[in-house]
Amino acid sequence: MAGPALAGLAPEGETGTARAEAVLSRLQLLVTRKLDGLLQGDYVGLLPGPGSEAGESREYRPGDDVRRMDWPVTARTTLPHVRRTVADRELETWMAVDLSASLEFGTAQWLKSDLVLAAAAAMAHLTVRGGNRIGAVVGTGSGVRASSGRRWGRKRAPEPEAGSEVVRMPARPGRKEAQGLLRAVARTEIRPGRADLGALIDMLNRPPRRRGVAVVISDFMAPVDGWSRPVRKLAVRHDVLAIEVVDPRELELPDVGVLTLADPETGELHEVQTADPKLRARYAEAAAEQRGDIARALRAAGAAHLRLRTDTDWLLDVVRFVAAQRHARTRGTTR
Repeated sequence: MAGPALAGLAPEGETGTARAEAVLSRLQLLVTRKLDGLLQGDYVGLLPGPGSEAGESREYRPGDDVRRMDWPVTARTTLPHVRRTVADRELETWMAVDLSASLEFGTAQWLKSDLVLAAAAAMAHLTVRGGNRIGAVVGTGSGVRASSGRRWGRKRAPEPEAGSEVVRMPARPGRKEAQGLLRAVARTEIRPGRADLGALIDMLNRPPRRRGVAVVISDFMAPVDGWSRPVRKLAVRHDVLAIEVVDPRELELPDVGVLTLADPETGELHEVQTADPKLRARYAEAAAEQRGDIARALRAAGAAHLRLRTDTDWLLDVVRFVAAQRHARTRGTTR
């Protein structure tokens, strides 16, 4: 299983650059062993989209995307046909990597930020071959804790203003370049404050590029209204894969008595009596509603949705997802 292996990615006390190198070395080994030979195939089926180049037509099957209807053939044969597509021989993949302060959290085998890096490593492994290029935009907090509501404890002096940290890494071919990209992601300092996920996703639309694959890796904790429209806009031209990172404590509270919770993005503290079954039920209900809203927004945008949890085998989840996408594609269903 990948879980225990990833749990010990870095030795105790190892930080900064050394920890990033240790994480990436272990990730490369895990991803290669798990995915090589199991999900191979240069272009078809590794990614959520069916490609963009026109191919042959075939008869329509229930579940086919009606946007790919081949109307001339349908008119000639009087039977509905869809146009099959093949992937470009040189694919460009862009990742929007969200490293907001809320990602620096984890109560299971690893932090959500570690899972973000793991997902980025898996996507790089699956896409970088045969001249394919991969690039990324990485966003984190502004460096300023947003002041909202009451804060517990001693007051702090106002912190200096800082701009939002967004780094663009150009798309380049080759495994060496992909490893350099992953190192840059791993070394990104997660800063306090709330990142603008919608603006980060919108950066994948600028400048306009030919059709390719766009991967958004985040916990999607930002308000849905702030990022749903950029995702829809992105999906008009590109095949979009949304990787949602979740910790089990974000879905339900344990019964551990009084628990002090801190918002990593605002610094606000709350004391919660988790022994109250009604409170735990309300929390679970609100969390389920939030995750449902996220799933519905992604589905409405036409994005493929992969959820990774910090308490499960993330590599196995990736394998199952990609295999399901390949199986769905052979049956004519791409979403």
